Amino acid sequence: MKANYKFSNLCGTVYQQGNLVFTADGNSILSPVGNRVSVFDLVNNKSRTYPFENRKNIAAIALSPDSSVLISVDEDGRALLVNFRRGVVLHHHNFQKPVKDIKFSPCGKYFAVTHGSHVQVWRTPNHLVREFAPFVLHRTYTAHHGDVESIQWSPDSKCFLTTSRDMTARLFTLDPLEGFKPKTFAGHKDLVIAGYFSTDGKTIYTVSRDGAVFVWKAKQDENKMDEDDSDSDASVASSSRLEALGDMIAKTRWGIHKKHFFNQPGTRVVCSTFHHASNLLIVGFSTGVFGIWEMPAFSNIHTLSISQEKISSVAINPSGEWLAFGAQKLGQLLVWEWQSESYVLKQQGHYYDMNTLAYAPDGQTIATGGDDGKVKVWNADSGFCFVTFTEHSAPISSVFFAKQGSVLFSASLDGTVRAYDLIRYRNFRTFTSPSPVQFASLAVDPSGEVVAAGSTDSFEIYLWSVQTGKLLDILTGHEGPVCALDFSPAGVNQLASGSWDRSIRIWNVFGRSRAVEPVEVNSDVLAVAFRPDGKEICASTLDGQVTIFSVAQEGLKQVNTIEGRKDVAGGRKMGDRTTAANSTSGKSYNSIAYSADGRCVLAGGNSKYVALYDVREGEGVMVKKYQISENLSLDGTQEFLDSRKVNEAGLNVDMNDDRGDESDLEDRLDHSLPGASRAAGDLSKRRYRREARTKCIRFSPTGRSWAAASTEGLLIYSLDDNILFDPFELSIDLTPQSILSTLASHEYLKALIMSFRLNEKALTQRVYEGIPRGDIRLVARQVPEVYVPTLIRFIAEHLENSPHLEFDLLWASSLLMVHGRFLKNRSGEFASILRMLQKSLLGSQTVISRLCEENTSSLNYLMDQAKVNENAQEDVQMVNGV
Repeated sequence: MKANYKFSNLCGTVYQQGNLVFTADGNSILSPVGNRVSVFDLVNNKSRTYPFENRKNIAAIALSPDSSVLISVDEDGRALLVNFRRGVVLHHHNFQKPVKDIKFSPCGKYFAVTHGSHVQVWRTPNHLVREFAPFVLHRTYTAHHGDVESIQWSPDSKCFLTTSRDMTARLFTLDPLEGFKPKTFAGHKDLVIAGYFSTDGKTIYTVSRDGAVFVWKAKQDENKMDEDDSDSDASVASSSRLEALGDMIAKTRWGIHKKHFFNQPGTRVVCSTFHHASNLLIVGFSTGVFGIWEMPAFSNIHTLSISQEKISSVAINPSGEWLAFGAQKLGQLLVWEWQSESYVLKQQGHYYDMNTLAYAPDGQTIATGGDDGKVKVWNADSGFCFVTFTEHSAPISSVFFAKQGSVLFSASLDGTVRAYDLIRYRNFRTFTSPSPVQFASLAVDPSGEVVAAGSTDSFEIYLWSVQTGKLLDILTGHEGPVCALDFSPAGVNQLASGSWDRSIRIWNVFGRSRAVEPVEVNSDVLAVAFRPDGKEICASTLDGQVTIFSVAQEGLKQVNTIEGRKDVAGGRKMGDRTTAANSTSGKSYNSIAYSADGRCVLAGGNSKYVALYDVREGEGVMVKKYQISENLSLDGTQEFLDSRKVNEAGLNVDMNDDRGDESDLEDRLDHSLPGASRAAGDLSKRRYRREARTKCIRFSPTGRSWAAASTEGLLIYSLDDNILFDPFELSIDLTPQSILSTLASHEYLKALIMSFRLNEKALTQRVYEGIPRGDIRLVARQVPEVYVPTLIRFIAEHLENSPHLEFDLLWASSLLMVHGRFLKNRSGEFASILRMLQKSLLGSQTVISRLCEENTSSLNYLMDQAKVNENAQEDVQMVNGV
């Protein structure tokens, strides 16, 4: 069993806070998700989350114009310099103050960052050279009397415009100019959200929070001078004009030319952006409405309500076709194509915590349920949610796939269990109990015909028939809430149940005998799981123990006990009076899962750690411990608290309610219940510090990955298969030239193996396609077994993107015929590769069958037309003959 699982992707969270950024080609968008950064490929419909983490939630991100350097800054002003193409952290830097905005200059040589009421301009570090001091300060600019809100560079990178909470905007030059003083743009009656330059630099636009847009131009006397200068210098090249643009902007005496107002009653401007090429001003409002105005005429092109909450961030791609919006409160990310008025991307995670998850049998689909009563189905490859079910009216407690994978079941605290058809995407069956109860657990038998749910208030287990929807049986005997259920995968009709009454029961569901002997444990049972062969049961209890039972005819027999409290312990909360090492009370695993081969058990709970145990032959040894988050914005991620943040009352200052410091009125309102306020741990507060924990853990059916429903979203960890090359198999003679020469000398097997060792995809494809059709069977027979999975994976990928269908089918058939026994004996290990091949073959079959049906219809039509023409000619001949 491999244990080198690494963070692969983050689903379920698409946006939290901060600004959205498009890449230079406009095909992808970067979104901050907690203390990580996700990249959404809008063309290929895929998303990925970088593995690096900031210390706290990200407040601002910036991408260099050549898309090589990414800077992400957290709430405290600590920044990471990242090689964007490789996702590798190059340097750490602390700006010492919270950062509101950070922008790269259009030339890419500098970037400006807000520093309280000041602005700092730094030289862009070189990502290709290892520098001792990569962050070099160019200048610090001081003029504002309030915190700077935004920065905007001029097109020539010689000037930049800043806006502030002091209701002004100011113009600075990158380098000192003789006689230049920072220009002040005053007149707004509220804080200025942003300011923008026009393409020619002759117009400046400023947008304030109260919905006013001021157009600034040169004063009248300067306009005449500019006209005279333009007539005399009409022959100056465009390059020299661009060089003089910064001087022209700096020397201009700016004045208000026009004042415009959005006239949106009862709302405020939250964010805005400007597209220079098309002069489009895009504005997001606090009511979830956005609008597009064409400047300088200020003509409203489009206005649409896209969210129920305020739009926190807006961005536009370089071509000006796609608009991206982020809503912080709902966690929404929307990409809108305004010309065709259609969504390119529309994603939203669970509104609050994600409670449970389940893998589909194909290992590519994951279902999640949350406190918002929604059931979402995600594609593990793309990271996108493709269907959401909203029929439940209370938090989801458990979800489960049927063995065939086309039916999804969910249990909720609203007293219903629902079955969803994943082909037609509808709720086709609803199961209820005779009297209203809350369901806390769910299980489906291997045949998919019986569904069981355990209740929290009546302590009973209900069984329904999926075909008829009728209640089959009610199992009684537990004296506490039934929090865990699991059917035996071996198909022996055994149902295991765990309850808070400190007992585990094995029910023979379809047997005549109803006698069930409970097995007592030391504490409340939180989770139970059958081993894939059905011969063992693993149970987690409230005292932190993980107990292994052997399933026999005479009952359960305890074979091993794992003391997991010390393993799950770690992470000190802000209000804890004890250290992290001693805060083991209350620490336990509330979710456990067996690996696909049954050798290991994965366990997670109210902690930042997830532990992997080896349970073969009663060992119970912890193999590895994974930390799901290093985000200090979450509670329980620190091992030691900073004593400098403890006040005289012994409370942490981070727990102080700073709601009154918010800028928006609704954020300053106190919604706590009257008379319920306490010094610490006020449970009536609507806002409190979220805790790093894991609510549910599941292994994929192939065992190549596992997923965790955590505070930050759906975390996916997978085995690291993306190894570029194996240096132990390389030699100094193994080069692309030597591989091509080997291929030219008709040594096909040797060339193929050499290309696999070097692992250059383009080179491997060239060797693969260079093997003659007649030699495929011979080469497939001689391929070493260690390279068979790699070759099958390559064929599966080649099938999706290549027109050489017969060539690929011949390769696949030859490999399966020769190495079929080897693949069958290791079916669990190679399941993901075989599924990939099956998916590619089914895709090709679908395309060909659709093409054949279209050709058949066309041929039938042509034959019918030919018959019609023949009959018409015969009729004409008969008429002529008559």
